[in-house]
Amino acid sequence: MSQTPVSLIVGGTSGIGAAAARSLVDRGSAVVISGSRSPEEAAPLLDELVGATYVQADMQDPASPARLVSLVLEKHGRLDNVVYSAGATVKLPHADIDAVSDEIWDRILGMNVVAPWRLVQAAAPGLRASGRGTLTFVGALAGVDVGGSSIPYAVSKAALQHMVKLLGAVVGPEVRINAVAPGLIDTPWTDGEGFDALRAMWSEKAPLKRTGGPHDVAEVILGLIDFGYVTGQTVVIDGGFSLVP
Repeated sequence: MSQTPVSLIVGGTSGIGAAAARSLVDRGSAVVISGSRSPEEAAPLLDELVGATYVQADMQDPASPARLVSLVLEKHGRLDNVVYSAGATVKLPHADIDAVSDEIWDRILGMNVVAPWRLVQAAAPGLRASGRGTLTFVGALAGVDVGGSSIPYAVSKAALQHMVKLLGAVVGPEVRINAVAPGLIDTPWTDGEGFDALRAMWSEKAPLKRTGGPHDVAEVILGLIDFGYVTGQTVVIDGGFSLVP
């Protein structure tokens, strides 16, 4: 078996996931990226990442997590790190409770809670076999504080982050599991209408006087992969925004 560590990045074609994939490739990891985009759409990123491979996968499909893990093990013979950066949201005022349908709940909880759970189940044996496997999930500041693009989104991230805490107590000692909880990060999602005013407000209020970038989150993800005595934790990455009343 090769001694090169192998990392699976779910939702790795843009934003935080792509930044994590770049960082892991730079440090010598073999990287498998999955996402909902077609292979043609993912090709520009793969051209940057020497040796990385791409698998198109719909994480709403119950079979996708196990299929992804099987493909990684078949290709590389091992799995050391899993980063889950996929997710779903919808932008709705919190007060507009009538706008939240069952379909919205099902889609957001499916992507942000159930799919990560299935991935844990699928990846755990391979990660245990590596001897020091890691799982890192991208949560959100909305999961620990009041805010977020919608109530279903915030609830889903709170559930994900609590799941990480519960799993941290039971997946060791061979596997560690942690989460990051980013605040406002400059990604394709925050390029949309209405975010300019939010970015300005954030930069004014946050003690570090700026919004975050995907690289800021990727640095913490890599840290959590390396920090061998940390498990079951969620690290807030918000430039200190949540510290200010």
